[in-house]
This record gives sequence, structure tokens and C-alpha cells, in this order.
Amino acid sequence: MAISASAVKELREKTGAGMLDCKKALEEAGGDLTKAAELLREKGLAAAANKAGRIATEGLVESYIHGGGRIGVLVEVNCETDFVAKTEQFREFVRDIAMQIAAASPIYVRREEVPTEALEKEKEILRNQALNEGKPAHIVDKMVEGRMTKYYEDVCLMEQSFVKDPDKTITTLLNEKIATIGENITIRRFVRFELGEGLEKKQDNFVEEVMAQAKL
Repeated sequence: MAISASAVKELREKTGAGMLDCKKALEEAGGDLTKAAELLREKGLAAAANKAGRIATEGLVESYIHGGGRIGVLVEVNCETDFVAKTEQFREFVRDIAMQIAAASPIYVRREEVPTEALEKEKEILRNQALNEGKPAHIVDKMVEGRMTKYYEDVCLMEQSFVKDPDKTITTLLNEKIATIGENITIRRFVRFELGEGLEKKQDNFVEEVMAQAKL
């Protein structure tokens, strides 16, 4: 069944869980808000949202080097205590995030960081594409809105599918870790370097390469 944006918003306000998690819970619950809220609590996602306001200043800066130095990533992930920062579970999560960045090439951590100028430029490109496809003007804005979702999934780390489990977004993965570990965790910032970036070269499939290397 189709889930309305207002229902997703209401569930988000009620539970504090992420928009995509709320939408999936409503779909699973057949649109029932109460049941969807229960599903989020069972998965620990609502509980994770309650921890989101807590200060996280400890954590790790992790590096990931792929392909003998072809791609390099530095990422800072914060938690609340030094104790958690030293646990293997937290360290494994940070390594997974660094690998995700190497493989999927995000530009920003979350959509709120995308500059207004970049958003307007992308919307204009998508609008012109829709018009060139011969789409009626009255539905172009809706098409642009739908295609912007894909744009965010491409450029924002938190909205990307996890390379190790494409059924999860990075937001879902993060919330699961918060619920399991019991502390607020935030992905603060990252940098990604690619050898010869900006120079003309052949296109490579880094998702497949990074995942292949990870299995070695």
C-alpha cells in the first residue's frame, strides 16, 4: 500500500526514528501507526533516536586504504565514552563506515550539509531532463522531487545502501549500533582521496573492488 508523507512525518515525530525507517515500518504494519511504532521499538530504532541528543565527543579517526594506495579514506566517528571507543564492536562499525566511503564515494555525511547552490543546480538539471523527455509541465516538479531522492542516495553517506547489506541504509546501520551499544554515535566527517582524481581516466567499479578486497 502507498504510505503518505504525513503518516511518515507523524510516526517520525512520535518515535524520533529516521524517515526511511518510519516508511518501512508503516509499510510492514500496513499503515497502522501504533503497530509501526511497536516495530520500531522492537528493532531498537526508536530507542536509538532517544539517544541522539546526547553529547558524543569520544570515538575514533579511522583510515582505510584500498587497492595499494589508489583510494584513501579518513573518517571520524564519535561516541560518548572512551570505553565504547575501544570496543571491537565500535571499531568494526567505524571500519565499515570507512569502507563504505571508499566504495560508494559520498560527498556529504547527511543531506542537511548539501549546499543550497548545489541543490538548485541539480534540481534545474533534473527539471530540464524531464521537460526534454516530453513530460507535462504540471508533473515535472513531482518528478524532480522523486529524482532528488536518488540524488541524496548518491551523494549523502547516511542515505546510501550499506555495501555489505544493501537492504540497510547507513542510517539504519547506525541506529542499530546505537541501540546495541547503548550510546549515542555520530558520523562527524570524512575525507576521501582517489588517485588521479579530476584527471581523465577509465571508470572503475569501486564497490565491487572494495568488497572483493574486504573478503580476502
